[in-house]
Amino acid sequence: MKHLPTIARILLGLLFVFGGVTGLFELVEQPEVGEEAAAFMGAIMDTGYLWPVIKVTEIVCGVLLILGMFVPLALVVLAPVALNILLFHVFLEPSGLVFGLVLLVLGLYTAHQHRESFSGVLKRRA
Repeated sequence: MKHLPTIARILLGLLFVFGGVTGLFELVEQPEVGEEAAAFMGAIMDTGYLWPVIKVTEIVCGVLLILGMFVPLALVVLAPVALNILLFHVFLEPSGLVFGLVLLVLGLYTAHQHRESFSGVLKRRA
């Protein structure tokens, strides 16, 4: 059990690196999704910049998690990405809900392991 935080951090990093690389370079064929989900994904990709920014962010922060460097920063940067992945699957494409929940659980567990790093930003008054 003493290695569980390290395993969770590395697994979270690997999931983000894998998702970032496969999404950025279109290495795997995207599964069929519903009309609303396709419209949402199309809008992100049609901006021309947002999809690559998200995927590069996933790769960079995933590598940081794997290496154990700047872990609290990587978690803060990835939090809105993970939340959006979860909400995408909750509201638009329920078939990937388990993946979104896994990201959420691993992220929260890893953040809990680094909770001392977040103590300053969680104070009610500055």
